[in-house]
Amino acid sequence: MARSSRSSRAGRRGQVSLLSWLALAALIIVVDQLTKLLVVSRFQTAERLALISGWLDLTLVYNTGAAFSFLAGAGGWQRWFFVGIGVAATGFILFLLARHGSQRLFGLALTLILGGAIGNLIDRILQGKVTDFVLVHWQERWFFPAFNVADAAITVGAALLILDELLRVRRSR
Repeated sequence: MARSSRSSRAGRRGQVSLLSWLALAALIIVVDQLTKLLVVSRFQTAERLALISGWLDLTLVYNTGAAFSFLAGAGGWQRWFFVGIGVAATGFILFLLARHGSQRLFGLALTLILGGAIGNLIDRILQGKVTDFVLVHWQERWFFPAFNVADAAITVGAALLILDELLRVRRSR
């Protein structure tokens, strides 16, 4: 009996609790919101500061659309459409974390997406647009759309979801 209770405690220690995932998501949200506030307080719209000349700038731009400014010029209805999608995604991710949070890579991926989604959701609800400030470019010839900490978390989370699935398929063979 002592052996089975010891092994079950060890198994629980190896698992990550839902509360831990939520704490990490909260940290992402706080870092996202603080970096946005810092940039908004120090930059005018479209002002740029080169961090790595010809490659990386800080700037202040706003996006009323979704990724890559999708639907940015849609006339305003998209704000609440994207808020609805964000709320639904948040609920679904919380459900998945509650059920599968013991799977570390999957849980981490979902948590990054959750934190990023809520970070951008806060912007949409409060100001109707998302604050972006990281501009990656090559010289002045090629520009990647400006992004923020929330966008980076979502992107890394999506990549980790793909990796998790590839590893799951590989293990099942």
